[in-house]
Amino acid sequence: MSQNTSLLTDHYELTMVSAALRQPIAHRPCVFEVFARRLPDGRRYGVVAGTGRVLDALADFRFGPEEIAVVERFLDADTVNWLRDYRFSGDIDGYREGELYFPGSPILTVRGSFVDGVVLETVILSIMNHDSAIASAAARMVSAASSRPIIEMGSRRTHERAAVASSRAAYIAGLAATSNLEAARSYGVPSAGTAAHAFTLAFTGPDGPDEKAAFAAQVEALGVSTTLLVDTYDITQGVYNAIDVAGTELGAVRIDSGDLGVLARKVREQLDGLGATKTKIVVSGDLDEYAIASLRAEPVDTYGVGTSLVTGSGAPTAGMVYKLVEVNGRPVAKRASHKESRGGAKQAVRVSRASGTITEEVIFAASDTPPVFDKTQGERVRPLQIPLVRGGEVVDDLPGLTDARDHLAAALVSLPWEGLGLSHGDPAVSTRYAL
Repeated sequence: MSQNTSLLTDHYELTMVSAALRQPIAHRPCVFEVFARRLPDGRRYGVVAGTGRVLDALADFRFGPEEIAVVERFLDADTVNWLRDYRFSGDIDGYREGELYFPGSPILTVRGSFVDGVVLETVILSIMNHDSAIASAAARMVSAASSRPIIEMGSRRTHERAAVASSRAAYIAGLAATSNLEAARSYGVPSAGTAAHAFTLAFTGPDGPDEKAAFAAQVEALGVSTTLLVDTYDITQGVYNAIDVAGTELGAVRIDSGDLGVLARKVREQLDGLGATKTKIVVSGDLDEYAIASLRAEPVDTYGVGTSLVTGSGAPTAGMVYKLVEVNGRPVAKRASHKESRGGAKQAVRVSRASGTITEEVIFAASDTPPVFDKTQGERVRPLQIPLVRGGEVVDDLPGLTDARDHLAAALVSLPWEGLGLSHGDPAVSTRYAL
């Protein structure tokens, strides 16, 4: 999706530019970093998502006539002219999408002049914080579901554009499909869906509801591999009607309400008794990772998630910040209580045992060589940042969405076993500063 992104920012970003352009600092080389001081309460890891959307937003960060008409209301002529010609010309390095992050991880490093970098703060943070929050929540759901697929269906519970971004981030985290067709078009995320209760309710005539007629119409249009929603009226009768209409080769039935564990057991027994042993059971209805985990022992084949994934209750903010850490090659740092930052541009490596299990993340000065590690026991060291932008141009052949999905799946396996727990606890991997 391409749209001008220059006004997806805060007023003060541009007033800072206006003030800076009158001073020598405007064009001094600077380094900005994106990092999270801490993980959301109870979380053991975070998932990087949104990097690809940041790069798309950077390409569309332009001040055309419509954008200039807005900013010239409060900016001086020199600043307006500078914005009219604005093109980011610096470099960006960062963690690839699908990478895990922990407190202090230098997730994104932006190098350029002060005015080049400061104007990008809000658009970068708004994308990275949203998408990483969704991906982190979705990854927990995927872990809780084990090998059972999850369909994302949260479009009606969030902003229309946030819904598309949420589908993309959830796919990186391992969800199987989305209900959102714009995500399918824009990002190639597989789409899925059949019918809602409204379809069944519509088949009501003079003699009352006709659930069989609704099921027959759906099967006629979509085939017996479809999923029939059986809880509009009475679930037990709904299952009988579904198999009577579609036969024992029906693809699946869906339950969207009630005590899902109890109902799934009863429906499985009923389906098997009717000979529909291959008909799967899909459950949905405000599921989060805890509800999914509680259903692990039940005969559930697929989960549908929405509200708890795309809203703040289920996906708390990633808490990422964008801070100036270096000016003219000299470290600078914020000292305010509880909002401290560490000065200087940084790199990071992740250390793991020979088995592949991560033991720590080590952060060191970008100007230094990586710390020396003892590899006699098979210890492995992997750099975390990759080049993303050089001279204002996005680097060729960056990992795509499927690559990010595969990378995260492997990364989750590399966590210490307690790192996948849903209970409150410390970050799964400790961060060590070698500065």
